[in-house]
Amino acid sequence: MIKYFNKIFNMNKLLYLLIFIAFSVFVSCGTKENKSSNNDVNSTNTTTETQDPKMNKGIGPITSLILDETIDSVMVKKGKDVFDAKCTACHKVDKTYIGPSPKGILERRSPEFVMNMILNPEKMIAENELTKQMVAEFNGAIMANQNLTEEEARAVLEYFRTL
Repeated sequence: MIKYFNKIFNMNKLLYLLIFIAFSVFVSCGTKENKSSNNDVNSTNTTTETQDPKMNKGIGPITSLILDETIDSVMVKKGKDVFDAKCTACHKVDKTYIGPSPKGILERRSPEFVMNMILNPEKMIAENELTKQMVAEFNGAIMANQNLTEEEARAVLEYFRTL
């Protein structure tokens, strides 16, 4: 009889635990609703960062980058190799996956932003408003730092130019 009650008690604990976890996941997902009030002083301020994503250079070591008109095919090959090895777990060329597709990224973001996101994702996620919006858009998925060198990141950017 005691074994029977122990079995029921443990099953009830398990059921309560599962309900708690499901409720926690549901609540943590939240909504995209704007929760700021009219009294929020910052809610009426806009910055270049939120007005034009292509003007946002991000946060990191790359403050200025001018791309040549011609694409460097050697750099593209290296960039594709790096992308295939380090990025395809979360990024797919032709579709949104865990993260955004890199196809057409330079039509949406500045080269500096892309490079800083590759080189400095932790700081970008913590301090850059556009990146925070992207994290929310992708359900909290954050980019892992792959510890690429500037040369590797630049090669990946060159590869992105060909997509």
